[in-house]
Amino acid sequence: MSSAAVPAARSAAVAQALAEAPLVTDNRLRLIIFILLMTAMFMATLDNQIVSTALPTIVAEFGQLERFGWVGSAYLLASSAVMPVYGKLGDLFGRKYVIMAAVFIFTAGSLICGLTTSMNGLIAARVLQALGGGGIMVSIFSINADLFEPRERARYQSFSSLVLMASGALGPVLGGFLSDWFGWRSIFLVNLPIGILVLAGLAWLLPYRRPRRRPKIDYAGALLLAGAVASVVLWADSAELFGSLVAAESLGVVAFGLVCLLGFVLVERRVPEPVVPLGLFHNPTVGLLLIISMTSGAVAIGSVNYIALFLQTTTGLSPTMAGLLFVATTGGIAAGSLSAGRLIARTGRYKWLAAVSSAGTMVALLLFSFAHAGTPIVLIALVMLMQGISIGIGQQVPVIGVQNAASHADVGAATSTVTLTRMAGASIAISIYGAVIAHGMTARQITIPGVANIKELSPKMLAALPPETQGLVAAAYATAFHPLFLTAAGIIGLGFLASLALKNVQLPQAALAAEKKAA
Repeated sequence: MSSAAVPAARSAAVAQALAEAPLVTDNRLRLIIFILLMTAMFMATLDNQIVSTALPTIVAEFGQLERFGWVGSAYLLASSAVMPVYGKLGDLFGRKYVIMAAVFIFTAGSLICGLTTSMNGLIAARVLQALGGGGIMVSIFSINADLFEPRERARYQSFSSLVLMASGALGPVLGGFLSDWFGWRSIFLVNLPIGILVLAGLAWLLPYRRPRRRPKIDYAGALLLAGAVASVVLWADSAELFGSLVAAESLGVVAFGLVCLLGFVLVERRVPEPVVPLGLFHNPTVGLLLIISMTSGAVAIGSVNYIALFLQTTTGLSPTMAGLLFVATTGGIAAGSLSAGRLIARTGRYKWLAAVSSAGTMVALLLFSFAHAGTPIVLIALVMLMQGISIGIGQQVPVIGVQNAASHADVGAATSTVTLTRMAGASIAISIYGAVIAHGMTARQITIPGVANIKELSPKMLAALPPETQGLVAAAYATAFHPLFLTAAGIIGLGFLASLALKNVQLPQAALAAEKKAA
């Protein structure tokens, strides 16, 4: 090595050491920053769950039942679209300012949600919220990698899983409580003090590390992928928007989606750092696991808002009580996920768990399709528990399977692709469910004495009606929900078929050791 090269090599080694050193060495400060990050994560993940039990009240104020699903799907679609970009932005501009921008956008979106005066305005504000929420989720895991050394990081990442579970359990309950006592706008405005606190804390306490890597961001790929997924979501809702799934406008949406998909493939084949490496799909196992991930997202995430609507319209439960019932689902997911993690760690097999998960979820949805206005709440809670356990059993399978099937160089991209397909599946399913329920409520002429417009009944208004009228409303909604649950069962049935087609591979010992530690 020449004498001139020695200082350069030494500088590179120093730079590498600085880049790998923990961002904060003081343990107390590091813990405070981590708590701030977990607060931001709780706020962002809670927001998607907290809306579920308040949506019937929102629809009663604004009307437009056919837009019900868009309040959830717009958030999921926008957040999943920006996730790949935020990771690269953190590498490019530094993670501190990127996460602060994400928290600010999310908080501003929450304020606009709380002040909106129309359903379309709420949907637009939810998109703005999601542009920040997606960035919060991605940036937090990147900052954790800067804060903690690998061995210590694994322990702290487990707390992230607990936060996700807590937000899932508390979201519907808190949404129902706030909606009942303070009005539905409070579910969004409650984010303002939390967001301001997190923003101030990160600005003051989180150090700024100047990035040394300059990644090439695949903006075109991210936009084209978002366009393709958005087209499917929009087409699923086009019967309500344009009058028919085969109307000229609907077919135009399909054509736009196909152009986006073709452009996405062409872009991903050429860019140095693609959003989704196309080489992943050379392995048929990856494709099957992504189908399982998409169908799981369609049911685990996509059905939450509609189950909340079902509970409040067919059983007469208040938003608070409907939210409490979701504890059965969330508890089941936690129990199923923990049990599956231990079983995978012990056996190294995951195919049978994917099959059991999708089959159990399908049976739960078929049972839901038989529920009617007089179905006891205890039986509904048991079905929700069964659905939660079934979802939890298969929750880890797509990630573990794809990481094992992908090449080492593509593990990160493969993991993010699983998240993208899960969110895309939820977004598409929400629109499909919305079209089904809207058609069920409008295809038949529903005339109920004392009710001018059944779609504008809030839970409080429904509770004030005479028992006979409540029964007629509940029966009308139960009839409309029957095809919705059958549709959801059919979607998860595709996941069941994909699970049967998987090879019965066994994870290598290194993966088993990591899974045992996680379990």
